[in-house]
Order: sequence, then structure tokens, then C-alpha cells
Amino acid sequence: MDTTMITNVSEYEEVAKGKLPKMVYDYYASGAEDQWTLKENRHAFERIRFRPRILVDVTSVDTSTTVLGHKISMPIMVAPTAMQRMAHPEGELATARAVSSHNSIMTLSSWATSSVEEVASVGPGIRFFQLYVYRDRNVVAQLVRRAERAGFSAIALTVDTPILGRREADIKNRFNLPSHLTLKNFEGLDLGQMEKTQDSGLASYVSGQIDRSLSWKDVKWLQTITSLPILVKGVITAEDTHLAIQNGCAGIIVSNHGARQLDYVPATISALEEVVKAAGGRVPVFLDGGVRRGTDALKALALGATGVFVGRPVVWGLAAEGEAGVKKVLQLLKDEFTLAMALAGATKISEITRAHVQTEQERLAQIPSTITYSRL
Repeated sequence: MDTTMITNVSEYEEVAKGKLPKMVYDYYASGAEDQWTLKENRHAFERIRFRPRILVDVTSVDTSTTVLGHKISMPIMVAPTAMQRMAHPEGELATARAVSSHNSIMTLSSWATSSVEEVASVGPGIRFFQLYVYRDRNVVAQLVRRAERAGFSAIALTVDTPILGRREADIKNRFNLPSHLTLKNFEGLDLGQMEKTQDSGLASYVSGQIDRSLSWKDVKWLQTITSLPILVKGVITAEDTHLAIQNGCAGIIVSNHGARQLDYVPATISALEEVVKAAGGRVPVFLDGGVRRGTDALKALALGATGVFVGRPVVWGLAAEGEAGVKKVLQLLKDEFTLAMALAGATKISEITRAHVQTEQERLAQIPSTITYSRL
């Protein structure tokens, strides 16, 4: 496909699939086991309908918002995706430049193929650091300090991966990080390489390094070693929302790890409202998983999210056209989001309300939605 003719972010996947080795494409694209949740992350958005308001002056639509005190151009940010140099030689550096040019937020994966220092070196930008907790807490403390020194603004603590989900494509492909690449943040700690195995090299790496005993006490411990706000990434229930707030988290990311962990969990957009209600406006709630259109972002905000994070589309844009591809992915989403806001009758983020959407349950029950949520 001629990339100049691309009109939506999903079309980048086709281009990326044609460019990437099968092992790499499958790693990025696949979900766990039957991949039911992978499909549901998309399908659940399709079941939500808009209730647009008309005869609103939409001459000017302002998509800007504030996240953890940072003013950004739109509530669409970049989720952590590992090993981006498998997609393009510049990897995370290209992504960082593209996100910065859009004045949005990039989350860098612990398992990046560029270090926090390298990403910081591309220039200013608002960046969060996604953290996996290793068994060796000294490794974790060192990594957090490096992220702080590199100017990162928050820690996104991934809490749904004590063990890697069963990703059958990776097992079939005997997935491993290509030999010319390393997990750059761990290079000096002899943790930057994966061993070749008979199944997934990443699964074996996680089994050997990641702490399965991770619990809420470790969230408290993390607060003692950093002053950065901690977002808990991987919450999909009210119960865990209450615990996250009790344990001092600065925000919650409703996430099912791109449907790569436990299959048959709900789509994140289906779990969002439960978490938003439990949070009760005390902390901001974000969403990742399945966002492919500006309309998806509008639906998430109407259901109470402060913002959304986008993962795979960024990787597809990166694989297709490097930095320019990531820029275009973000531009397409922003343009769609701006248009959707205007057609729904909202001229700024604070005007997006719960009344702008109707869920499938409400449609079946024919109950009009009139609840509104405060957004931090």
C-alpha cells in the first residue's frame, strides 16, 4: 500500500506486516491463548453508541488537556511497547521525537531497545517510565533513579505480569530478541540478553527475572525510593481500584496488557466505568487497549477516562515509516478525535460527558444515560 494514501491508523498494520519478519510481526500483533480478549478489545468499542448534541457552535474545538499537571495537546498518549528497534532501526528514539512534536506523552517500556538516557537525549518531552519489578530490588531502584535523572515524569507500574501470558505465536516462532539488539536499560546489569529456548525466549526471561511475589507492599516500597507519581497499570476491577488508591497511587491505567496476559478478561472499555465509579474522582483513570480511532478516545472520555494510551498503532507506524509514521498515526487520531468532538457537540474536553454515549446494556434497557463524572 502507498503510505501517502493511508487514511486511518489500522491501514498501517498491513504495511508493517509486509515489512516485518514473521516472528517480529507476530510478537507485536498477537494476544494470549484463544485471543478472545484481543478481538473483544476492539469489538467492545463498536457496541457503544454516541448521543450527539446538535446546534452547538463548533467553530473552534480545543482538544488540549492536563495529565498529572502536564498540559498536552490531546488526551491521546503513547503506551509502552517493548523492543521497538525490532520495528525500525531508530526504535524508541523515533517514537520519542514524534510524540514530542505532538506535545503528547510517551511511555517508555522497561524492555526498550533504547535506554532512558538515549531517549532523553533526543530532546525535551513529557515521558513516563513503565516499570517491571525484578526479583533483585537493587536493579529496580537503580532503574527508577536513572529514569528520574533522565527527566521522566511518572512511573507506570505494570501489575498484571507476575508471569508472562501464554502467547502461542511466540512459542511457535521460538521468539527471541534479534542478536544485534539488547534490552538497553539492563545492558550493564547482564540482564540485557535473552537466552534461546525451545519456546518463547521472553517467557523464559520473565520466569527467571520478574518477581512473582509482587504485592501492594511493593507499591508502598516504590513510594519510598521515588517522589515520582506512580500509576498502576493493569487494573480492571473496582476492588483493585480501591486498593490502588488506599496504597497511594497517583492514577490508574485500565489495561489488560493488550490482551496478552489472561485471556477472557473483559475489554478495557467494558471495565472502564466500573473503575471510574470506584475511583470517584480521587485519582485520574486512563485506558489502554483497542484504541484505533478518534471515536474510541471520545467514547473512553465520555465513560470517565482522563485520557487513553495507544500501543500497536504506534508500532505499525514506526515499522512503516519510522518517525514520520508515528507522527502520522498520532495526527490521524487527533484529527479524528477533533472531528468526533465537533460532531458530538463538544468544543473542549470538559464538555465531554457521560450523556454523550449509550452502552449496549443501556440500549437494551432503554435507559437514557445522564450521569456525569468529574475529570481530574
